[in-house]
Amino acid sequence: MHDAYQALPILEKLPLTIESITCHGKTLLVGTKQGHLLVYSVKTGSDGKPDIQLEKSNKSFAKKPITQLEAVPDLHILISISDNVVSVHDLQTYNWMTTLNKTKGATLFAVDTKVNKSMTEDVTVALRLCVAVKRKLQLFYWKNRDFLDLTEDLGVPDVPKAMAWCKDSVCVGFRRDYFLIKVNGGTLKELFPTGKSLEPTVTRLADEKLALGRDDMSVFITSDGSPAYKYGLNWTDTPLVMVNQPPYIVAVLPRYIEIRTINPRTLIQSIELKQPKFLCKEGNNLYVASNSYVWKLVSMPVASQIKQLLQQNEFELALVLAEMTNDSDSEKEQRKKHIQNLHAFELFCQHRFEESLKIFADLNTDPANVIGLFPNLLPPDFRNKLQYPAEVPEINGVDLEQGIMQLIEYLTFKRHALMKGMNKDLVFSAIVEGSATIKSKRQLSQIIDTTLLKCYIQTNDALVAPLLRLPDNNCHVEESERVLKKHKKYSELIILYEKKGLHKKALELLLKQATKDESPLKGTERTIEYLQKLGKENIELIFHYGAWVLKDNPQDGIRIFTEDMPEVDSLPKDKVLVYLEKTCRDLAIPYLEHIIECGNQLPQFHNSLLNLYKEKVQTEMADYLQQLPEGQPPAKAGKEPGDLGELRGKLLTFMETSAFYEANRMFVRFPIDGFFEERAILLGKIGRHEQALSIYVHVLKDFRKAEQHCKNYFNKHKEGDCDVSMG
Repeated sequence: MHDAYQALPILEKLPLTIESITCHGKTLLVGTKQGHLLVYSVKTGSDGKPDIQLEKSNKSFAKKPITQLEAVPDLHILISISDNVVSVHDLQTYNWMTTLNKTKGATLFAVDTKVNKSMTEDVTVALRLCVAVKRKLQLFYWKNRDFLDLTEDLGVPDVPKAMAWCKDSVCVGFRRDYFLIKVNGGTLKELFPTGKSLEPTVTRLADEKLALGRDDMSVFITSDGSPAYKYGLNWTDTPLVMVNQPPYIVAVLPRYIEIRTINPRTLIQSIELKQPKFLCKEGNNLYVASNSYVWKLVSMPVASQIKQLLQQNEFELALVLAEMTNDSDSEKEQRKKHIQNLHAFELFCQHRFEESLKIFADLNTDPANVIGLFPNLLPPDFRNKLQYPAEVPEINGVDLEQGIMQLIEYLTFKRHALMKGMNKDLVFSAIVEGSATIKSKRQLSQIIDTTLLKCYIQTNDALVAPLLRLPDNNCHVEESERVLKKHKKYSELIILYEKKGLHKKALELLLKQATKDESPLKGTERTIEYLQKLGKENIELIFHYGAWVLKDNPQDGIRIFTEDMPEVDSLPKDKVLVYLEKTCRDLAIPYLEHIIECGNQLPQFHNSLLNLYKEKVQTEMADYLQQLPEGQPPAKAGKEPGDLGELRGKLLTFMETSAFYEANRMFVRFPIDGFFEERAILLGKIGRHEQALSIYVHVLKDFRKAEQHCKNYFNKHKEGDCDVSMG
């Protein structure tokens, strides 16, 4: 409950008995049992309280009690019932204008006024009047300063006790039932019984709905008689009369005034008054009267009401009132955002995470404020600077898990919005009005991505790696590093380092984890894969951290330099060769074989491969000849047993097929007391065919090869080639 109105007495102990009241503008009209019409002006005094002055006392207004009054200021007329007949007076002079003699026996009337504005800004006012005369309804319309019959009289089943217009129907409350009666044709639609009290009330609401009394409840219907809401509005006693003063419904009960709202259904205020009976309103003016007292219900300042409502967590009603203020559009919008932020915070405190985060998202509340509601997601120094309306409750267990899942959905939405609007300025609201909000897009992106990483670790760690691999990932390195290490997410930490260009850190971690049995990074494979992707700009790192891989696993390690990848292919091959010859000389041959097989024609690499073949054959040949039994001739070149034969075969094949090594330079590297087949091939390459043939014929005794040599180098189109002969 809060103070929506203040009941200020403006007439006390009136010597005349009040029977009816109405008002318009700053004028209050009081009809008395004695037939007097009292006209008061009600203004706001310097102290803010109502200042009432009796402007006129019309003692000859009527001879009998004035039982009903209705001012129609748009037409400057005053309608009344006295002595059971309807009369019309001028609203300015209060002179009599006309009496509807046809209404003799009237007990009640209802007025319907519509102000219409044409396209040319001309204003017309349409007035309809329904008068209850015993068991009949008489219908009139106002024209040329008089009421004329609208339709024929409509017969009704009982004497009307209460009624109100609703579009083209009149809702009538009888002693036992409510009916909706069509003006054209008189069709009756029975609604429901009035209840035990047998005293109906029909109140017209601001949105073409009606409130019908049923004992201590108001039932709401639409203009066609259908239920307007699934629920009614309960009162603490049976209302005598009600008015709708949006967003409130004000009811006169036997001992006090009660103020409630329909949505939300809330008791707003009870004001105890002495035997209130009558109620009238026009615009913002609201009056209550007993038989001898009149009070003005003065609305409390909207800002004051909103403040009270927020203290009571009545956010829905506070929003309704915020919409009704006279603030500028921007001020109104700011106030509404403040209320909604407080509402979202309260929902969060109730662990209604989905509703809370949806409101925060719609309001564009600073995501850092939202994240700070959850434990251990922001660095303590940053979190401690955030302000909240109240202490944030602790969340744990299942509630925390559910909250984190909703936060992930919220952050994913905010991340997408941030990426989509990178060229727009950040404009956020704070949960606590006036608090600082994030202005830097980079900082916000870091906070969102780092928080997502932490949330994924808590709920579904399989999503951490895909997050880190996003091209626009902006996780804060140090904070993410701390969290990943804490949870031993070393594979994901490698991805973080890689995407942030922290290759040395990644390779150090891979080196440390390679020897740990329980680690997913055990062995050399992940280091090989990492080094393969670094490219030529990181060649020194590749050489430094490739050394231990080549030492532990040379067979797989060579893939660092031979994998079919653009980054590997871009590596400077001359530097790689020098590195391999120093670090793991045995891998120089497979490396050279790889690059030559891939089409490299540079003589330096062909020379190097030829020389390495020769060196290795020479070493193994020495061992072979030493182990050869005395008197047994060595096998033919390339036919030696084991690796020697295979290696020498590769040497001979390469020498015969490659056209890119420098034969002149290579020839001097082969000793004259061995490698006869190789020397013969080199002699042929440099055009010294007689010496080559001499080796085939006189040293190797291999006439077939000598003949083949002649065929290989004989060119009938080139003079001089015919000199090549076996002599």
